[in-house]
Amino acid sequence: MPAIDSGGGHVPLDAVRLRLDISYDGTEFAGWATQAEQRTVAGVIEDALSTVFREPVTVRAAGRTDTGVHATGQVAHIDVPVAALPHAYPRTRRPAGEPEFEPLVRRLARFLPPDVRIRDITRAPAGFDARFSALRRHYVYRLTTAPYGVDPQRARLVTGWPRPLDVDAMNAAARELLGLRDFAAFCRHRDGATTIRELQRLEVVRDGDDITVHVTADAFCWNMVRSVVGALLAVGEGRRDTGWLATLLGADRRSSEFAAAPARGLTLVGVDYPPDGQLAARIRVTRDLRSAPR
Repeated sequence: MPAIDSGGGHVPLDAVRLRLDISYDGTEFAGWATQAEQRTVAGVIEDALSTVFREPVTVRAAGRTDTGVHATGQVAHIDVPVAALPHAYPRTRRPAGEPEFEPLVRRLARFLPPDVRIRDITRAPAGFDARFSALRRHYVYRLTTAPYGVDPQRARLVTGWPRPLDVDAMNAAARELLGLRDFAAFCRHRDGATTIRELQRLEVVRDGDDITVHVTADAFCWNMVRSVVGALLAVGEGRRDTGWLATLLGADRRSSEFAAAPARGLTLVGVDYPPDGQLAARIRVTRDLRSAPR
């Protein structure tokens, strides 16, 4: 039996939309999106949910993270046939005060591998779509310039950088990218996909040897965050001046002047949504193709 099509804000009359809050260590995943012959986050989660509900389930996420990228704040949704909901509960009665889907969260903890967790499940409000209702996504990129490299306990989440970095220069360059821009120079090309995004925060913070890049935008195109961080690293090392990033905004294809930062240091840490009454309207705004400002 095919899975229910759970894209967009419309939910079939015989189904219930559920919101999933998800964390994962992306080291051993070939990214989020389901791929044949590949271990992916969506594939693992869909297998577990389909087993529990005894129905094919398709998971739609707020953002499709690349191979090796992590998440502590990924959001997704599924549409489940009403008739399949009782399969979620290992017992017929919940203790008083227990959240509706906490039994399902506990069951999934046994079905899922240790590098992915569904932390919470709730009924989605009307008009909710994990991807198209989102206002913004928040990422952090973690580096260390410690001379010994990365502490073993953090080795899967932090990128070791062997050269000094000028954080002030990186922040000066970052300010040139803020706002509604065409980020084609920082995105891998996809036919028909827009590269216009509103970058709302790009800030580099140092704490001793540790450096964290905070990146927030309404949405991100393919490979954008790692490319932006990679370009900032070129500035931080002194290989490029602070005005260089602004010159890249005129390109119509991914620039070959810098390398994307390694996936290891990147984590999706949160997704923001509007109030429930504005969810459907947000979907319409998100789906409109935008033009770059002059």
